[in-house]
Order: sequence, then structure tokens, then C-alpha cells
Amino acid sequence: MRTAGAVGVVVLTVLAGPVVAGPWTQPQGDGLIIMKAEQMTADDGFDPFGDRVPLPDERIDRVLSLWAEYGVTSRLTVQLKAELQEGEDAFVDYSGRGPIEIGATWQVWRDDRTAVSLYGGYASGGEGRNAGYAAPGVGEDDWEVRGSVGHSLGPVDRLPWLGDTAFVDVQLARRMRDGLPDETRADFTVGSHLGEDWLLLGQAFGGATDGDGARWLSLEASVVRQIGDWSLQAGWRQSVAGRETPASKGPVLALWRRF
Repeated sequence: MRTAGAVGVVVLTVLAGPVVAGPWTQPQGDGLIIMKAEQMTADDGFDPFGDRVPLPDERIDRVLSLWAEYGVTSRLTVQLKAELQEGEDAFVDYSGRGPIEIGATWQVWRDDRTAVSLYGGYASGGEGRNAGYAAPGVGEDDWEVRGSVGHSLGPVDRLPWLGDTAFVDVQLARRMRDGLPDETRADFTVGSHLGEDWLLLGQAFGGATDGDGARWLSLEASVVRQIGDWSLQAGWRQSVAGRETPASKGPVLALWRRF
């Protein structure tokens, strides 16, 4: 079921967040390398009450990331992610390494339509933003556990507007952080294949820190074009709600190669 595995991988490329392989792991001996670039800008932010207010100056965050994953067995995939970051706002200019994360996903159960997986990972903070709500360089060691469930929709149970084949993916994570508050995260994705070479994605990414702290919810739409073992992804991400976070928006581009 190579298509489902590739779909699960595409879901991961859209955020510069923790390394997770989703419910569909790589087949044994297969791998993927992804290079991703994004530029997020914000003129407004969400205050502690969730209201949108102007920022003192425009905030810009640029990220260039490298992602790699490899199927050790048919049920175990290991991942690595590294970032270079730069940006500026009214108070600081920064440039340097972002977080580096290593992790592994174990596929607990799978049939022809559904997959259930568990992920565990460790991240080492860098000089860049280790969290979107934090100042550059704040945050050190992180640990994350994540559960994910994915389901492929066939011709019988899919909606007519979902294209040739479709899938849904739901993930829930707990991130334990050193130097930053612990977080609970939730992600949701729906994808639709249009023919063999095109994939449309609609996604929602949300999270909250412990206590009365930061909250965030971002929506993203993207399209993926497959050309042999290469694929190009282009999308747009926008923050739609939050607390003590910037209302960021901007393009996301990714080039990935299967091997």
C-alpha cells in the first residue's frame, strides 16, 4: 500500500514542528528526504484574551528545513529533522540553527484502510525559535509522544467531491519541554488524490501550553505534484485563532525525493 504510505509522509512536510511520521510508516528499506522553505509574516497578534491586536512592527520568520526518514522494518520508521532560521520583529533580529529532532514511529495496527501508530522523539533546541510563541534561543531539551490514526476513503464511502481517493488523519501529542511550558497538540488532515500525480491537502494544526498561556490554531491548504520519485509541494498557511501568539501567514514550499 505504497500510496497510503506516501500520503502519510506528505502530511508531515507542512510544519516546522516536531518530527512525526503519521499513521502510515515507510516500507522496509524505503526512505524519503525533504527540503522545505517557508516565510511567515505577521502584522497582528493574538492577545491573552484571544483578541487580534496590531504588533509594534512586522514580524518575519524564515525557515529552511531538512527532513529524512527511513523504514527500518515494515512497522518501524526513524526520522530526523534539522532547521536553519532567521527573522526579525520589533525587538530582535536572529539567525541560526533551529531545533534538531530525532524520533521513531511504531505502527501498532493496520489493515487495508486504517493505520494506528505511536511516535516518540527527542529535540535539542537551537538559536532560532524553538516555539512560535517564544523568543529566539529560549527552550532546551524536548520530548514528545504522539498517537495518530489514519483512514483511507474508498469509492464506496468517500464523498463525490473528494476526487479519486481520499484519506483523513488525526493526531494527538503531548510535548514535555525544558525551558518552555509543556504543550498539548492536535492535528487534522484531509487529503484527496486527483489522478495519479496530484494531491490536495487541507489541514488544521492546534495546540495549547499548560496553564493560562499560549494557544494557536493554523489552517493550511496545499497541492502536491508527483514527478517520478520527486514531488513538489506548494501551500499557504494562516493563523486563524490563538492567545499570546502572532497571527502569521505565508507560503510553504517543499521538494521531496523518495528512495
